[in-house]
Parts: sequence; structure tokens; C-alpha cells
Amino acid sequence: MRKNGCVALGNTDMYYAAFGEGQKKLVVLPGLSDGLATVKGKAWILASPYRKFFQDYTVYMFSRKNEMPEGYTIQDMANDQAQAMGCLGIDRAYVLGVSQGGMIAQCLAIDHPEMVAGLILAVTAPNANAVALAAVSGWIGMAKRGDHTALMVDTAEKTYSEASLRKSRKFFPLIARFTKPRDYDRFLKNANAILGFDAREELAKIACPTLILAGSDDHIVGNDAAHELHVGISGSDLHVYEGLGHGAYEEAKDFYDRVLDFCNQH
Repeated sequence: MRKNGCVALGNTDMYYAAFGEGQKKLVVLPGLSDGLATVKGKAWILASPYRKFFQDYTVYMFSRKNEMPEGYTIQDMANDQAQAMGCLGIDRAYVLGVSQGGMIAQCLAIDHPEMVAGLILAVTAPNANAVALAAVSGWIGMAKRGDHTALMVDTAEKTYSEASLRKSRKFFPLIARFTKPRDYDRFLKNANAILGFDAREELAKIACPTLILAGSDDHIVGNDAAHELHVGISGSDLHVYEGLGHGAYEEAKDFYDRVLDFCNQH
């Protein structure tokens, strides 16, 4: 099963993509890139890394809601995510949060613990640390100037390993030409939410099994963030991909195998 869907939330709605046939549920929350392009209509494209999940799991990947108010916070996003899951009858799921999605996932596990069977936090942080502040503030400036090429190039340079960049760097300007959004309002609201995020004092409330996945050379959330999460979340497991950075979830060949093994073990 591959499905593109939309769930109503108050005066707006939220897009999601679903794939798989299993009884177990995995909810995936993507990063800041969702501020530029949602999951709408992309179930067939997004499903590929999750093929091994299909028999036992139904995977749901959610965008943020379509109309976001000014001052929208990460905690607000988590509350809306809980509501969307409830509307779809997802009363309990494993939750994989990537980058900003990992921040939302932390709040979901803190404020709605009954809904989270297990938590996977990938290339994320418990707060907007100095590295994250510098990266996101820079992107906000580029978006406000409408310099999409600079935004795309800087994001890629900060995300991928040098080995990967050598293969694809020349294509970044071309990709930027075809991915510029109509406006940056959605991106800016998502980005500003990161700047105000800090869950460090509440990490101890996360009681579900937790796996933390990170790269050893992360130029977006820094190299200390994963260890801070590991210390703050009792009983959590940590795996660091040596030589990879923020793009470890794309570059590490065993990333999704680790996620699946974790879910099956818990």
C-alpha cells in the first residue's frame, strides 16, 4: 500500500504519505526541508528506504500543517502531530524524527508519552545550540534575501560528507533552479521555531526506549548534541557514524536497518 493523504486540523490540514501493510506503526517526521517542500503526492518516492518495513509496519511520513501561525513553536508542532495521529487512529507508534523532526519527536515523547512506543532521534539536538543557531540563522538570512541558490548550496555543504559532495556539488545550482518555492513564509516559520527550541530540562521525562543516531562531523547541530541527548535520556542507545555528518540518514547504508532492528527489539 502506498497512499497520499491529508488530515484536517482545525482551520487547516496536514499532508502525509503512507506505505506498508503491517499492523505496527512507524511515524516519520522530516527536517527543515519540509518548510520548502511537503510530502504531498510523494508516497511512491518516499517509500523506497522503508521497503524492509512493509510486511510488519505501516509507515506514515507527515509534513507540518499547511497554515502555521506566527510564533509557531516546536511544542506546538508536536501537539498538532499528536492530534493528526489521533485523527488517523494511530494511538501508539514508533517515532523517527530527523533533524528538526527529531526536535518535534522529543516534545511528542515528553508531552504525549502514551503515543510513543519507541523513539529514534536522528541527527538532532535537544536545543538550538551555537552550531544550530549559526546554521539556521544563516539560512533565514538567505531566505529573506530570496537567494535560493545560496540556501541550497550552503545546506548541502553543511549536510553531506566530502566524498558525497565531490560527486554531486556541480549539480547544486541546477537543482536550486528547479526547487525554489513560491515564497519562504513556511520555511521561515519552521526555521524560527528551531531558534527557540530547548528541551534539555525535560529530557528526563522521556521514558520510552530511545535510539540516537548521529554523524561524527555534523555541521548543522554540532557533534555534542547526540551525546547530550544520550546523557539526558535515561537508558538510551547511541550510535555515531564516523566520517559522516548531518546527512548520515541518507549516506549510511545501514541506517534504516538499525531503525528496523530497534523497532523490532522493542
